[in-house]
Amino acid sequence: MRAIPVLAGAAKFAKMRLDARQQRAYVQRHARHLFHQPTGGQRYRVALYFADAMVNAYQIRQWYEPLKHLAGSAPVVVITRNAGTALALSEECPLPVYLAPTIGDIEELVDSQNLNVVFYINQNIRNFQMLRFNEPNHVFICHGESEKAYMWSNQLKAYDYVFSAGQAARDRLALNLRNYDVGQRTRLVGRPQIDAEYLAPYALNSALPTVLYAPTWEGDRPSMNYGSVSSHGVQVIDSLINNGGFNVIFRPHPRSGVNVEQYGADVAKIREKLNSANPKSAGRLLFDDTAHWGWQWHKADACITDISAVAYDFFATGKPIFITTPVSSEAVVADSPALEQLPSLSSVQAAHTADLVREALETKDAERDALIERYFGDITPGASMARFLTESLALLDS
Repeated sequence: MRAIPVLAGAAKFAKMRLDARQQRAYVQRHARHLFHQPTGGQRYRVALYFADAMVNAYQIRQWYEPLKHLAGSAPVVVITRNAGTALALSEECPLPVYLAPTIGDIEELVDSQNLNVVFYINQNIRNFQMLRFNEPNHVFICHGESEKAYMWSNQLKAYDYVFSAGQAARDRLALNLRNYDVGQRTRLVGRPQIDAEYLAPYALNSALPTVLYAPTWEGDRPSMNYGSVSSHGVQVIDSLINNGGFNVIFRPHPRSGVNVEQYGADVAKIREKLNSANPKSAGRLLFDDTAHWGWQWHKADACITDISAVAYDFFATGKPIFITTPVSSEAVVADSPALEQLPSLSSVQAAHTADLVREALETKDAERDALIERYFGDITPGASMARFLTESLALLDS
């Protein structure tokens, strides 16, 4: 009987190889621009390395705007490793996309260009195929600031530098990583995404406050089971809908349901609730699965989210925010000033979400500014983007 799953696995692998070859052949015939190598002064000096499939494209999209700003000073390219991702990104990414399926392709690109900086946004195992090159500065920029255990992974030691949001991130690394000099290996850049301009794809009722509910996914291991859709989600949405005094933006994590089918089913249940109630609602009730992230935190007046990067994106706006309390006893919750001082939302409280949000909107939080400074530094308009550009350009000259 063991032969059946082995054969099934082999067949799946063979199909993947066939699909990859077919996509590569298509690129060779119809998308030769994905192999373009500039010459002279146009040679790439900065790369963002993305070895993932499009299911994780949300990680790279948030860096489009900061890298566009950087491209004004030095040519930037996005390096991808599979043809499907390269084709899809080339349709939406404002930066050049280069396809390098093999190690040989990577070597050819490195040899032909003048790469001084390579950015990494996740810990894909194929990052190490790029990290083998000594010449560039290898910089981990992640795909958001958060208190997840991921943020102090020992894997960070592989990179020359880590661009961190603020002093809180630097302190986490100092606490959790052995034999790691945070003063030498980290640079504080804030959250440059908050300085970009984003066009909202939806119109909302401007007479009503807007609540963003943006839960994370169920995670790929017990220690990262922070998602609140199944434990809080339906009650949160019911409370806001029944109150009738809010616009609601429900934006679930794009990986919701990948590992736990019920989690995905609960996302679908909330979507149906919003769609059913929206025609008779005074506020706009949105299920948001748009590709781009950024307009939501500008439009929302308050946010409910989990222990995730979303919390820190919204936290930097200075608006009211609630962090859900994980129901799983196995979820790793790190001690931090943010989690200790920001309002929490337990599964028991979820049914009273509307009242809690209304109270928060009417209350001033005097301690918020000091907390924001610790996590993001100066968030006056333009300050974070300026720090990101300054630190990036400094590495180009090192």
